[in-house]
Amino acid sequence: MKKIVLLFAVILLFSYTEEKKYEVGQILTPKGEVLVWLYNETPKHKASFVQLANDGYWDSLTFNRVIPNFVAQGGCPDTAEGFNDSEYLLEPEFNDSLLHEYGALGAGRDGNAEKLSARCQFYIVQNKEGLHRLDGDYTVFGKVIKGMDVIDAIVNVERDSTDTPLIPISLDVNMISIKERDLQKLYPDFK
Repeated sequence: MKKIVLLFAVILLFSYTEEKKYEVGQILTPKGEVLVWLYNETPKHKASFVQLANDGYWDSLTFNRVIPNFVAQGGCPDTAEGFNDSEYLLEPEFNDSLLHEYGALGAGRDGNAEKLSARCQFYIVQNKEGLHRLDGDYTVFGKVIKGMDVIDAIVNVERDSTDTPLIPISLDVNMISIKERDLQKLYPDFK
């Protein structure tokens, strides 16, 4: 009987310590932490975000465009090549089930006819009603699972006529691991 109890305890301990973990995006700002879930349905945009986060690409950049009741947009490198550098362009990955709802994470782009995403730019929808006029024109590739209060604060900072914050809002973007049970608390729709 002791052997069975011991075996059961070992199995229980092993299953507890081997709890599945998931990677989520973490955006640290002076206003607080934002966590984003990246969709598997948009594999190129997800892989791009992960790569740029792991490379520290955004860590010297800011939320450069903030508009209440619209979006908080970040990651603009403000370089002469802008969005024309093919290294920073992605084919769109539109999905009818991934919409511009409150908290949606989308890929910025310029007015190019192919609707190519600027992989260096992302935005978070802050309009509580959503921005469905953008559906099918811009790729949604994730959603905020923690920190919309931070985004709400960011879009309401004082800004200039180009919607640039007067005091820069720095970015520190990372990928972090979260245990499945903790992820389910943050993201009840997670399956």
